[in-house]
Amino acid sequence: MPWSTPFDEPIVLRRGSSLVTLQQAADYIMKLPENAQQEPRWQIAVEHLINAAETGGGWLMFARIAILRALNGDGGT
Repeated sequence: MPWSTPFDEPIVLRRGSSLVTLQQAADYIMKLPENAQQEPRWQIAVEHLINAAETGGGWLMFARIAILRALNGDGGT
C-alpha cells in the first residue's frame, strides 16, 4: 500500500493540525528529536507504519493506534 494511503480517520495533533496519511505520520516522527525517535513508543509506531506500507490490510489500523499511543506517551508495553 502506498505511503500516500490515508488513515480511516485523521490523527489530530494537539496544535490543531492532523496526520492524514502514512507518509505524514512518518514525516512527523522523523522531525522529532533523535532521542525521542529512539523511545520504544516511537519505534513501535515506526514498525507499524512500515508494516502498513508494505502489507496493508489491518496494519493501517494498528499503525494509527500505535501513533496515537506514542503521542499520548503510552509505550504499549
